[in-house]
Amino acid sequence: MPRRLILPLVGLAVATPAAAEDVVASAPSALSVTIYRAPDRDAGSIDLDDLGGFALISETRTIHVPAGVNRLRFEGVADGIDAVTAILTGLPGAVIEKNRDAALLSPSALLDASLGRSVALVRTNPATGVSVSVAGTVRSDAGGGVVFESAEGIEALRCSGLSETFAFALATPGLSARPTLSVTTRSGRAVEATVTLSYLARGFDWSADYVATLSPDGTTLDLGAWVTLANGNGAGFPRASTNVVAGRLNKETDEIEPIDIGTPILARCWPRGTTSDVSSGMMLVANRSLAAGLPAPAPPPMVMMADAREIMVTAQKVSQEQLGDLKLYRVPEPTTVASRQSKQVRLLDRSAVPVQRLYTAEIGANATIDYHPAGVLLRTTNDAAHHLGLALPSGKVAVFAPHGAASLLIGEAAIGDTAINEEVELALGAAPDVQVRQTIEERIVDQAEAKTLALVPGVIIARAVPVSSVARIDLSNAGSSPATVEVRLALDPSQRVVRADHPVARKNGRPLFRVALPANGSATIRYQIQAN
Repeated sequence: MPRRLILPLVGLAVATPAAAEDVVASAPSALSVTIYRAPDRDAGSIDLDDLGGFALISETRTIHVPAGVNRLRFEGVADGIDAVTAILTGLPGAVIEKNRDAALLSPSALLDASLGRSVALVRTNPATGVSVSVAGTVRSDAGGGVVFESAEGIEALRCSGLSETFAFALATPGLSARPTLSVTTRSGRAVEATVTLSYLARGFDWSADYVATLSPDGTTLDLGAWVTLANGNGAGFPRASTNVVAGRLNKETDEIEPIDIGTPILARCWPRGTTSDVSSGMMLVANRSLAAGLPAPAPPPMVMMADAREIMVTAQKVSQEQLGDLKLYRVPEPTTVASRQSKQVRLLDRSAVPVQRLYTAEIGANATIDYHPAGVLLRTTNDAAHHLGLALPSGKVAVFAPHGAASLLIGEAAIGDTAINEEVELALGAAPDVQVRQTIEERIVDQAEAKTLALVPGVIIARAVPVSSVARIDLSNAGSSPATVEVRLALDPSQRVVRADHPVARKNGRPLFRVALPANGSATIRYQIQAN
C-alpha cells in the first residue's frame, strides 16, 4: 500500500521516499564558518535583512556512496549558497554535476508539484468526526485559488463548509524540507566516505564596536571591543569553528536565485448562483508550517523579523592572525552562528592606554572664516608602548568620561582599519571653549614686520615676492585648562606655504600648525602662500 502525503489547509504531514538514485549525506560532524565583512562597511548597525558580506563555510559529513552514478544530497546548507563555488573533497570518484536545489517543501510547492495528478480530498464532518475520501485531480496551482475535480464535478477548496485536507499518494521529486546542494558523482565501488564540503554563501556580515572610558584626569583610557557576527540565513551552524576577516577583499558579486519557500495557498469560494462573482468570496491563507514531526522549511525573513532580533553575547576573546595582506580574527572556542541572529564575542580589553587630548581645525588657505568651535580629538598609537599592539578592525567607538559616581557618554567616533604602529585618532565633536577664525590681510607688509614671517625651511623662492595677502589665524581658549591646537591647511596642488611666524609641520601631506594655548588665553598665526 503506498505511503500517503497529507496536506491540511493549516499544516502539512509529509513522508517523502527518496528517489532510488539519491543518497543523503549525514548531518555535519564538524563546521567552520569564516565571515568576510561587507566591502563598504566601516561603522554602523547591522541589519539582518540587508547583509552585504559573505562567508566561507566548510562542513565535514559522512556519506554511503554506492557503486555507479549517484546523486548525493547535502541538506541544510546556507540559503545563500553560491553553488558554483562548492568544492567537495574526499569522494572516491569524480564529480559530474552540482545543483543548488532552490524549491523547498511547502504547502504551495507540494500543490504545484501535484498539479494535474491524482490526489484525494479528505472531508471531516465536525459534528460526527467521520471522514470521507473523494478521489480526483488538482486543476489549479496554489496561487490561483485551489480548484479540485472529482466525479462529482469541479469545486474550489474549502467551499463545502467542512474541514478539508488533501492526501497525496505520489512522491514529489525535487522538493526538500531544507536548502540542499546536490552533487552527481560516479564511483567505481561502494564506499563509506568522510567528505568535506566547502562553499561561499551570502547573507553574512560582521562589525567591531568599541567602548572607551577616560580616566578622571583624561590622560589614559580603558578600551574594550566586541565583534558582532550576523547570519541572515535560515540555516544555522551549531558549534562552528568561527573566524572573521578584516580588510578590503575584492569579490565579484552575482545575483543568486532566492530559495523558493512557497507562496500562500488561496482558497476562493463563490456563491452557488454564479461562478463569476468573487467580490463576496473569502480568501484563506494556508499555514506554512509542517506537521507530523518533519523539519519545517526556513521561514521568510518577514516572518522572522518579529522574533529573531535577539543578540547573543559571549565572553570569548578572539585572537589575531595574518592572512596574506588581510587580518584574520579567530574565536578560540566553537560557537553557534545561529539562523537569523547576531552574536557578540569579545575582541580585546586594554587598560590605561595613554592618550593625548587635542583640538583641531581644518581651514582652507586664504579663506575668510569667522569664529567657530574647534574639534576635540583623542590620539594614541597602536603599539605595545601604548598598551595596544593589535590590528584594530574598523568600527564605532563610544567614549565615556567619569562624572561623579557615573560615566557619561561624551562622544562617538569612527575608527578605520588600523595596523600596528599606526596612530589612532578619535574625533569627538566640537569644543565651544576653543574658537578659531581666519582673516586675510590685503596689504604690503613693511620690511620690519616681514622679518617675523620667516621663510619656511626647505622652501626656496626664485624671485623677490612682496609680502602681501597675509592670512591671519586667531585662536582663543575660554577653558580653565591649557589646550593644544592643531590647525591643518587645505591647499590647492599648485600652492605652498612660503612664510610663517610659527613652525610648519606636515601630516598626511598637508601643512599643519601646532600651538599651545594657555587657559583663558589666545594666540595668532600668520602665514603666506604662493603658487608654484
